[in-house]
Amino acid sequence: MSNVVITGASRGIGMATALVLARAGHSVIATMRDPAGSPELSRLSATECLPIRIERMDVDSDESVKACFSRIHASNTVDVLVNNAGVERLGSVEETSLDDFRACMETNYFGAIRCIQAVAHPMRQRGQGLIVNVSSVAGRISPAPMSPYVASKFALEALSEALAQEMKAFGVRIAIVEPGITDTRMARNVEAMPESAIYPQGKRIAAMFAASLAAGAATPDMVAQKIQEIVESGAWQLRHSATPDAEPFLAWRASMNDEQWTEWGALDDATWVSVVKRDFGLNVML
Repeated sequence: MSNVVITGASRGIGMATALVLARAGHSVIATMRDPAGSPELSRLSATECLPIRIERMDVDSDESVKACFSRIHASNTVDVLVNNAGVERLGSVEETSLDDFRACMETNYFGAIRCIQAVAHPMRQRGQGLIVNVSSVAGRISPAPMSPYVASKFALEALSEALAQEMKAFGVRIAIVEPGITDTRMARNVEAMPESAIYPQGKRIAAMFAASLAAGAATPDMVAQKIQEIVESGAWQLRHSATPDAEPFLAWRASMNDEQWTEWGALDDATWVSVVKRDFGLNVML
């Protein structure tokens, strides 16, 4: 069994992963910004007598990450790091503030780097370990108006590719997990995205998420089970689709050249709705 550190474990995929791995017998250190404000994991852990220890950590803060891992390393060997902490910011490039772009990069990209740097040296010295970076199909597909979020996930995927090359010779595995639309608070925030008076893509993506969620989107448990599979398999595969819609989304984008992809985003509303119905069977209501 492994000692696993999970970031962003207060809800959603992070909490589901903590529970799935602990129920399978792994020892879990679940980190979150405000444990007092997110008591559900602690309650479930106590009720089920699970091997979960909750730690306060804000991945946006150098000091918080260093202090948390100092506490962890004092009593535990970290076998697995799951970089799950993430935020979403949405909007057209023109209308979205630089603060929103920075917020996504700070948590989704730099936050992951902070945690990776905290475990890379001891993993390398031991000649083993696993770093799981929770990305998204949005780490390989960039639909408007999700550029603040997808840019951070594209960056995380590029980082992961380079990291995998660096760590392979030292016996440390790197895995990228790519969920599609998953029923989390983040997905619900996309569904509720405010409309732009200029650009139509916001209402379209919001409607697409709403239709997918209404049709029964993937659950955080599905992603957690994929992470468990990666932890326990010992496989060196880099990228892992984590929900039933992930591969179809990626194949759909791969079927188009860049100009066709650009055109898809610029279709009129009626044509866009018919294309989504044809390609995904989703009844999108604008």
